Formats: sequence, C-alpha cells, structure tokens
Amino acid sequence: MTTDAYLAAIDRLRLRDFPAARARSAMVESGPGFHIAGLRGSQEFWDADLAEVAEAAEEFEAELTALVQALSLRWGEPETVDLAAHLERSARGLPVPPPLDTLCGYVPRMHGWRVQGRWIGVGVGQGDRELPFQLLVAVGEGR
Repeated sequence: MTTDAYLAAIDRLRLRDFPAARARSAMVESGPGFHIAGLRGSQEFWDADLAEVAEAAEEFEAELTALVQALSLRWGEPETVDLAAHLERSARGLPVPPPLDTLCGYVPRMHGWRVQGRWIGVGVGQGDRELPFQLLVAVGEGR
C-alpha cells in the first residue's frame, strides 16, 4: 500500500461507528470506544536470518515515518505515547483498558493525534522476534 492508501484507510476507520461489544473482522478489531487495524504486515521470521529481520524493520519504520509526516501535515505534530508501562501492567496481571491492552503487546510506542473528538495513533510493532512486523492504526474516543 502507499501512504495515500494508508490515509484513506485511516479516514474510513476514524469515521466508523464503534460497536457495543468487542468484534473482529479480517483486519480490524473493534470494541466499545475503539478500532485497531493492521495497515500492513510482513511475513513471519521463524527461519529468517538477522539481516532479513533488520531489513524488514527498517522498511516498516520508513513507512511509519512517511505516514507520521503525512498525518502531521493534516493535524500538526503528534504526541508520542509510550506503551511500555501498559505492557508491564499486563505482564503483572493488572488491568489495562482497551485498546491499550491489545496494542501494548505489539507496539512499544505510538504517534497520536486528537481529531474531532477522537484520537488516532499509528505505530509499528512485532509481537515477538519470529512474528510479523505490523503497521497499526488505532482510533478511539477522545481521551
């Protein structure tokens, strides 16, 4: 996908109503007050060498940088949201509110904006070294 295609997908997602209960489709997980969508995913890295993983990481970070720049032209400079504390809470069995409970397992930090009563965040993550990289967007009720 191109940056323009990512922007179109983000626009569709931020205009979509939130469901009353958690639901999942092919690329979108939604719940009361949020949507999370995978904009792009890589292949898995079960037998990959470290150079291949590093190349994929660089590619996804470059796409994220381009997307953040495009969104910043629309909405201004983003806030950086570090999700490490939420991951630590989750690992200790403490409650983490949705969608942070899902996001913190994949994305270490997100770039976020508040737009028309909603927040929009984008980030790149990898659930574990063997798993695919994911370029994710999250949309939620204004926080």
